[in-house]
Amino acid sequence: MTLNLSIRKAVPSEIETLADIAYVAWERDLLPFLNGAAASRNAERHRLSAAVRDGLDRMIVAEVDGVAVGWCQRIRGRAYVPFLFVTPLLQNQGVGSALLRRMESILELEGADRIQLDTLADNVRAVNFYQHQGYQILALKSEGRPGQETQMSIRLEKRLSPWHGPIDDIE
Repeated sequence: MTLNLSIRKAVPSEIETLADIAYVAWERDLLPFLNGAAASRNAERHRLSAAVRDGLDRMIVAEVDGVAVGWCQRIRGRAYVPFLFVTPLLQNQGVGSALLRRMESILELEGADRIQLDTLADNVRAVNFYQHQGYQILALKSEGRPGQETQMSIRLEKRLSPWHGPIDDIE
């Protein structure tokens, strides 16, 4: 199946839609690996809504036939991606790969020579996806507060080919 896929900047009118995409993907793909406070549906819905609202200016959106189906966000001033979500019905259709490639291109144009991200260590499907995209595992780390249940995550990194030099306008 060929998707009529486009990628664009996020806009304020779709904050709720993007938060919903993230929550549905989190619930299906990440919740099974979480426990304790990290598995709180209400807390996660609130956290994802805040992440969308606060990071809208650093977010790109994938659309299929004019409907938002996924998004990717980066941290201000860093080549780090804290969020990449695709609606579960369109996963494994190239949407996540397209979002990641576009974010990498944006960071290369800004001069970044590498990009990093984290994912849950138990989420083998996500780790395999990122490795298939050219990311390499850097470290295994424990997330959470001491004395509480913690989750193990994996830090992944990909080398980029940053642009060095002027960008000439085509006339």
